[in-house]
Amino acid sequence: MSNFTKFILVLLSLIILNSCGIYKRSDVKDNPVNVEDRVRKNIEEGRGVRFGIGNKKGGVFDFASANELWRASVETLDFVPLVNASYSGGIIITDWFNGGKNNNRDLKITVRFLSNEIRSDSLKIIVHERVCTNNNCTTNLIDSKISNEIQLAILKKATLMEKKSIEKLIKERRKKDPRGGDKAIPQDQQ
Repeated sequence: MSNFTKFILVLLSLIILNSCGIYKRSDVKDNPVNVEDRVRKNIEEGRGVRFGIGNKKGGVFDFASANELWRASVETLDFVPLVNASYSGGIIITDWFNGGKNNNRDLKITVRFLSNEIRSDSLKIIVHERVCTNNNCTTNLIDSKISNEIQLAILKKATLMEKKSIEKLIKERRKKDPRGGDKAIPQDQQ
């Protein structure tokens, strides 16, 4: 390939890329000169990423280690392998497991988190049953006592975990303030 052909190809590609809008001319009146203002404008328009103090975008997630409901669910289901455990997605899905004496019957449990609060309506437990006979398997959604028992076990464990964390927090605060943190309020301010 000759130099002239290479030059023509480069020139042609530049013209094509320019018409696609990849290269966009910037004017001083459209973009702030100050770096801080330019960064703020880009972040407001969703064209930038900012780490640290100024980061206002994105979801607010409590870490899984601080959420008693999540921790209780994982501990309650620790007897079976998990296929999916997504804290930000609010779901735990177990693998198929054999729950009893019947080798043809397998169960799969799905836990959906509807809230971080420890309440009965914060969890939705779904149990699927797979029955296989002669390599012919059928899968059904079952509504049994199993889902209620799992939900109750998770809620009990989460309540105990929350109680322990509150007691620990109170104990730490009492160590910092041996008077118990109760300060007398003058009569005129009550």
